[in-house]
Amino acid sequence: MISIDAYHAQWFGNIRADVLAGLVVALALIPEAIAFSIIAGVDPKVGLYASFSIAVLIAFVGGRPGMISAATAATAVLMVTLVRDHGLQYLLAATVLAGLIQIGAGLLRLGFVMRYVSKSVMTGFVNALAILIFMAQLPELDPTKVTWLTFVLVAAGLAIIYLFPLVTKAIPSPLVTIVVLTALTLAFGWDVRTVGDMGALPDTLPVFLIPDIPPTLETLLIILPYSIAVAVVGLLESLMTQNIVDDLTDTKSNRNQECIGQGIANTATGFIGGMAGCAMIGQSIINVKSGGRGRLSAFTAGVVLLILVVFLGDWVAQIPMPALVAIMIMVSVGTFSWSSIKNLTLHPRSSSIVMIATVVTVVYTHNLAIGVLVGMLLSGIFFAGKIAQLFKVTSTISKDGRVRIFTVEGQLFYGSVEDFMNAFDFREALDRVIIDVSAAHIWDISSVQALDMAVLKFRRDGAEVEIVGMNAATETIVDKLAIHDKPGAMDKLMAH
Repeated sequence: MISIDAYHAQWFGNIRADVLAGLVVALALIPEAIAFSIIAGVDPKVGLYASFSIAVLIAFVGGRPGMISAATAATAVLMVTLVRDHGLQYLLAATVLAGLIQIGAGLLRLGFVMRYVSKSVMTGFVNALAILIFMAQLPELDPTKVTWLTFVLVAAGLAIIYLFPLVTKAIPSPLVTIVVLTALTLAFGWDVRTVGDMGALPDTLPVFLIPDIPPTLETLLIILPYSIAVAVVGLLESLMTQNIVDDLTDTKSNRNQECIGQGIANTATGFIGGMAGCAMIGQSIINVKSGGRGRLSAFTAGVVLLILVVFLGDWVAQIPMPALVAIMIMVSVGTFSWSSIKNLTLHPRSSSIVMIATVVTVVYTHNLAIGVLVGMLLSGIFFAGKIAQLFKVTSTISKDGRVRIFTVEGQLFYGSVEDFMNAFDFREALDRVIIDVSAAHIWDISSVQALDMAVLKFRRDGAEVEIVGMNAATETIVDKLAIHDKPGAMDKLMAH
């Protein structure tokens, strides 16, 4: 558990930078929340209320200070069919249930699964997100829909973002970009797309409501698949983003607490008319690069977002989209791991394949979870292949040719079972066979069955078989699963 002093420092140890960074994030959240609402097929206020609620709540109960959570495309796309077939109320109920599932995952301490995400998968995840962030800006740069002035303003915005820090870093350059381009657009009356063109902003505060659905088993069966999908995707993206922010800030955070925090935020959000969300890598990077490090930055982002859209909506609606596009392009460029391109020829081929496969799958499916799962699967396959190559069996024969000792070295598991069995010549006439596993480890039921098969085949031809050198773990699994010393062993083994 975190100490009170440490928790206090996470709130008030970086006040000025956190507030300024939160302000930048709030402005950048507005068009995204509206866009994600449109993706899910609901009113823009559903995404905006969700972004306010999740950002504020995660500031209090999350495990990663400085990380921004809100409504996201990753969760929105999972809700499309539910909204289309059953309506908004079912989406709200599914959001509540997804949050409860995430709380359960945190209490069960399932955050440890991130240990098994390789660096190659992480790099692929980051690069894919960078590409998706950039691709999401392309509709705002379509020459058939926008004027040449849009491209000029985007270029000007990028110039401010990268050059203003040379003058001073006291004020985040993305905030300066928004203020300057908005002022110029209003002063000269330039005709460019604005935030207001994305959709109507809400003019009332959110209120507590209970989803209006029948409390039946049928209802639960309708929303449960969506809730599970949202919970899994939300946690996966949140924990991946958490790792990235950990690396960017050279700090550690609590994965299980983040799972619980995400769950609490989503559960509460469903009761105020908001959709499910999770951590946002783009906004989190904006926050970190703008100086945000503490919980106050996420809290500020959520509160300012609500104030802007409810009380200052007329002004916010006039922010030119080119300003926000420039910020997101900056995020895309900063997110992409450019060194990974050079490393394609330096890193092992398997690592490069995993990274590229993760990128391609995410970009093709627009589903971060599928891409990461593909990367993890490939990583597992390549790892198993490498471990299997380290396995070997050697043998020596006694002078009279009647006793053979097989020395097994390495990891005996499903990937090395074939090599294990190929090492034996069961046609050789022997009186005694010794299988020495003192330099090996037996891992799974496949390897135990292979050991059974080898012992029984030698015994079938009249040889006495002895297994020696088992370590404690190997002996435990062999005693539990092996059948070579049990009555009717051959019949049982062949029945498998």
